[in-house]
Amino acid sequence: MKRLVLIDGNALLHRAYHATPPLNTSKGELGNAVYGFTTMVLKAITDLKPDFLAIAWDEKGPTFRHQVYTQYKATRGPADEGLSGQYERVYGICRALNIPEFRLSGYEADDLIGSLALQAEKEKNLEIMILTGDRDIMQLIDKRIKILMPRKTLTDVGMYGEEEFAARFGFSPKQLTDYKGLAGDASDNIPGVAGIGDVSATKLIQQFGTVEKIFN
Repeated sequence: MKRLVLIDGNALLHRAYHATPPLNTSKGELGNAVYGFTTMVLKAITDLKPDFLAIAWDEKGPTFRHQVYTQYKATRGPADEGLSGQYERVYGICRALNIPEFRLSGYEADDLIGSLALQAEKEKNLEIMILTGDRDIMQLIDKRIKILMPRKTLTDVGMYGEEEFAARFGFSPKQLTDYKGLAGDASDNIPGVAGIGDVSATKLIQQFGTVEKIFN
């Protein structure tokens, strides 16, 4: 079976920036995110040996989510200049490695990865692996889509299939959206249901399955 690896560029670069100590060039240019990102991508290529590889990026500006909920990500502070100043270097590395890049105004990288992954599933004998630092995209996990998630260090990466996800979270990947709807997501400023936290949301999902069934 052939293998497609899809990379969430923004999530991986953000993870690399915070996991790698400050590194500067001889000219004083900060490069820790560039180094960490490149390390993870090269390790993925070496370990996974993909037949196909692509990377998706967020575009600047609001997305369709802001039209649905104006307070989406409203609590996030301004972009870290130390990180934002390293993007062009990383783009250059992706071009040097000849990795196809995807970006689209109004959408986030994980939206594009989701679309690419579901399109790829139409191809027979193709395994899809997604390298990211964002748990939201775990809702895509199924028999042919697996998620690779960096853990404590850049080289320590955990793989999540259906069994691994259920063992950690206590419900199926497809129920992640129901879980988020109940518990909310502080990182994206999504409130969830008042009085329901992670533990209560998990119990409700395990008992009823979906938000709709809870209402019924």
